[in-house]
Amino acid sequence: MKPIRILALIVCACFVSVTWGQPASKCANNWSEFHRANMKRWNTCEKVLNVHDVGNLALKWSYPAGNEVFSSPAVANGVAYVGSWDNSVYALNASTGALLWSYPTGNEVSSSPAVANAVVYVGSLDGNVYALKASSGAKLWSYSTGGEVSSSPAEANGVVYVGSLDGNVYALKASSGAKLWSYSTGGEVSSSPAVAGGVVYVASFDGNTYALKASTGALLWSSHTSYVYSSPAVANGVVYVGSWDNNVYALKASTGALLWSYGTSGEVYSSPAVANGVVYVGSWDNNMYALKASTGTLLWSYKTGGELGTSPAVANGVVYLGSDDHNVYALNAHSGALLWSFPTGSWVESSPAVANGVVIVGSDDGTLYAFGLKQGQE
Repeated sequence: MKPIRILALIVCACFVSVTWGQPASKCANNWSEFHRANMKRWNTCEKVLNVHDVGNLALKWSYPAGNEVFSSPAVANGVAYVGSWDNSVYALNASTGALLWSYPTGNEVSSSPAVANAVVYVGSLDGNVYALKASSGAKLWSYSTGGEVSSSPAEANGVVYVGSLDGNVYALKASSGAKLWSYSTGGEVSSSPAVAGGVVYVASFDGNTYALKASTGALLWSSHTSYVYSSPAVANGVVYVGSWDNNVYALKASTGALLWSYGTSGEVYSSPAVANGVVYVGSWDNNMYALKASTGTLLWSYKTGGELGTSPAVANGVVYLGSDDHNVYALNAHSGALLWSFPTGSWVESSPAVANGVVIVGSDDGTLYAFGLKQGQE
């Protein structure tokens, strides 16, 4: 069951000798944090890749980190930011893969970076949350929690929210790292907070999903399922989250009341993506599921050759995911039909980011991969 990687999941510089286009967009086509800042893992701005051309994806570039890449990339303003188990955070040119800077932390980085206001926020298994200057990697501040930080930060209204394996959820002032509040749960917090409507939604290993007032940390409600690694997705007044009891849950965002649950045949580490009234989520039974967001009714499922611990990304009618069968997949969001796949050298436990016609994802083989269309195919 890969026990070491359970805690890690949250989440040669080779260049292909072809010419690549640089698609233009009037939309803010970034993937600035684990949830893509919309709490849904859905990029509504992506217009380059679609169900008709995604089958032509090819390797655009790859970058060798010094160890496994569990961290899910953030993409902002043409730069990809990602952590690695070589204890480093990397900033790479999203179009070419060229290294812009790297920053060494004191331990492995499973946390996925969040980028806001020219600052990169990221956690480390050394117990710290770091704020780094996006342009240079210079350290602006760090905050020490009481445990490893595999949770991915979320920034909202000048505050950084993050969980720690010390069992606490923290709210830190984005400009200085000063602690504004913390909330103690009954278990480790690897889940990444989702912030919507002035509320922080986050899950804990104590089996609860929590709703906390973003300004004070006051408990609004908690809902008990089972051990929860999954990070909540919030859409249309509903919180969607997976659990170790093999279920996906839909909870009323205002009260935590159960709206529906859907049972899979394996633990659900994957964090749901929500798009166009559909919830997409992976399970350790090797399947990617598409469920009707209002009822939990199964629309389709797609079986891969390995466990799905990563979280899907949705963009322009396509669902992107990684699998422990070593592959990255693109599926038709409407039907679940396979559109494209690519084999990496190991498990894919990083969650994809999709922006500006480029799909970026890490692999346990220690490589960050970027895929795009050749010039003339955009």
